[in-house]
Amino acid sequence: MLVERADFADPGMLAGHRQSLWARQRDYVSACSPLHARAWRGAAPPARLEGLEELPLVDKEMLRDSQRAHPPFGDYLASPLDQVARVHRTSGTSGTAMNLALSRRDTHETAIVGARAQAAGGVGPGHRVAHCLNYRLWMGGLTDHMTLEATGATVVPFGVGDTRLLIQTIRELGITAISCTPSYPAVLEQVLAADFPGLAPRGLGLKLGLFGGEAGLDNADFRRRLEATWGFAARNANYGVSDVFCNFAGQSEVDNDLHFMALDVLHPELIDPVNGTVRPWREGEQGELVLTHVSRECQPLVRFRTGDIIVPTGTGRARCGRSAPRFRVVGRSDDMIVIRGLNVFPTQIAAVLNGFEALSGEYRVVLAGQGPYDRLPLEAETATSAAPAPGLADAVTAGIKRALGVTARVTLLAFGTLPRTEGKTRRVFRGDGP
Repeated sequence: MLVERADFADPGMLAGHRQSLWARQRDYVSACSPLHARAWRGAAPPARLEGLEELPLVDKEMLRDSQRAHPPFGDYLASPLDQVARVHRTSGTSGTAMNLALSRRDTHETAIVGARAQAAGGVGPGHRVAHCLNYRLWMGGLTDHMTLEATGATVVPFGVGDTRLLIQTIRELGITAISCTPSYPAVLEQVLAADFPGLAPRGLGLKLGLFGGEAGLDNADFRRRLEATWGFAARNANYGVSDVFCNFAGQSEVDNDLHFMALDVLHPELIDPVNGTVRPWREGEQGELVLTHVSRECQPLVRFRTGDIIVPTGTGRARCGRSAPRFRVVGRSDDMIVIRGLNVFPTQIAAVLNGFEALSGEYRVVLAGQGPYDRLPLEAETATSAAPAPGLADAVTAGIKRALGVTARVTLLAFGTLPRTEGKTRRVFRGDGP
């Protein structure tokens, strides 16, 4: 089902390949996925992918309802149970945890597509990679391990926990790359300072940082700070949607935009996040990413709303030679904060805060109730434990107003006040408190 080196292949050829796969996939989903049959209300799926907009959208809550009513995998499990080769579970940070089923073919395609994204970031034969994501059920642990192996790299399955041991392991094994969330290096820095006096982050000798699971790395100031501190090249090499593909997009060594690496097995659309109408996939357009499997056995999805708001940034051949279209992620629809009618995303807040050297870059937004809101309640951490310089809060407020057009209520916190995590860092709290 896969096309060799699809990220370099002719887009017209890939479109024809997807169409040929869809001819079979549409019949398979129609016959074997009751969830989709209900959503389609008896309507036959279109013969051509260009007609997908005729079908209703499928969202995360529909999948949750399906798994509640038909545990453990929901009635969108299209394959027989004995074809399930691997099971993962989502973290459930934004709702009920989901059970994810993969067949052997599904796991193979997931590994190869993910390897395209990781390899674009520069990892491959000759690298020793410490993989520091949670292996306990979460897809990012074992699955990303397999994608890293598929690049030809040597992979050390470290997981999460015992950061002191990780530092020792990096030194003892001569590890050259680390795979983790963007917020984890801050944890490493704390442990280095406390337990390895005199050893700077650069002293570990890491050449490459492969990041995913959180937003923020696309911010130029955050990336510069990370690379200056650690001396490695930082790549967003692990963008995915767990229900669809663990990892299907990544940055190349020469471009900061994400390359969509799965055009042989995954069909993308762009929609208006409010009314669901299709928007053209063209440079500068903004909308919610919608994805359709054209090759998936266990839990195929058709027109699945990812919740990610993206902007396509390139459709021609890139400087790295890849034909894979480029895009950047603006934020998530469920993390979007509306302040006096203006949409604000955490990535935009981070971009402003990372422009202040007097701030650590750590922050959180604690919203009282469900809104509407007239101010952005922002807690930002300073870069040191010393008292902040006079006027810093006012300067941050002005920066937020200038960049985002909203008024912030800024509270400055001493360095180290906000938690550093090995997993995903939550930034927005709605009514439930931090």
